Amino acid sequence: MKGSLTGTETNAWSARIRSRRPLFYSDASPGRPDHVRAASGLTWFSVNGRERLLLAQDDASFLALVDPFGERPNVECLPLDHVVRGLRIFEKSLGNKQYKLDLEACATLPIGGVEYGIAFGSGSLPIRETLVVVSAEGSTRIVDASAFYAQLIENKAFSGSELNLEGATRIGDLIWLLQRGNGAAKGKLTPVDAMASIRVESLVEFLDGKAPPMLENVTSYALGAIEGVRLTFTDATSTPSGELVMLLGAEASPDAIEDGVVAGAAIGRCMPGEDVVWSLLRNADGTPSRAKVEGIEPHRPGTEGRYWVVVDCDDPTCPAELLDVELT
Repeated sequence: MKGSLTGTETNAWSARIRSRRPLFYSDASPGRPDHVRAASGLTWFSVNGRERLLLAQDDASFLALVDPFGERPNVECLPLDHVVRGLRIFEKSLGNKQYKLDLEACATLPIGGVEYGIAFGSGSLPIRETLVVVSAEGSTRIVDASAFYAQLIENKAFSGSELNLEGATRIGDLIWLLQRGNGAAKGKLTPVDAMASIRVESLVEFLDGKAPPMLENVTSYALGAIEGVRLTFTDATSTPSGELVMLLGAEASPDAIEDGVVAGAAIGRCMPGEDVVWSLLRNADGTPSRAKVEGIEPHRPGTEGRYWVVVDCDDPTCPAELLDVELT
């Protein structure tokens, strides 16, 4: 473990929302809402030769493929084989929230010379100790990853009082994982925001039935606060130079399962294992944003400066939003 690092606000650069658009599916299907719900992890991924944003939803058994360019984003659907009592959507009003996979982070990784997409469950409940693998043809498979999540939970420098895996991004032969410290204290254990890496090769071997990958480079963070509410990691992406660009949310949630009021959001930057510098995320008019930001990717693969950010509205009737954010 590398110890504890900090997050510091800066005025040296700013993060501003250029535009925001709701995410509606481009077709209709029985049993599926007409919009993306509870948008979460995000990664660029090539499906059938087309570059798309692969988007996870934490309360529905669907992944989305988003073409973000154009006046209205084109959104296709990849259904997952996770159906409980005939439903693929999970919420309090249906009495089935506890059965959702809670997919919170996405990354891409090479397997046998071909790139695959992978979505990570949060690990906040046993049913959420799940990985979803997406092929280049768009097929999906759900993997029981309880052995992998058991290691994450056991490493208290990473998981703290409650595991809530929220971010993932690949840099070279490492995947960096971000733990969100919005859990409830349990005895002497307190919530922890942390970053750690696993080896791509080890994760690929685990998906093939071998031992789970081990955590390396575990580092905890005290990121600061907005209006007295702690900032926590919610996702990350990487730049061509190997810098991490991450989303930070200040949400007054009581634990890793229940939602809370969002006091603000920020975008942070750091090299792996170094202190985070962050700037408030601001609306187009310059006012601080209170969006519940959940996923981030560059405007185009391999670029930096502008980013796609997805927002979870915490309302199943409200479509998730796609933000175009510029760092200046």
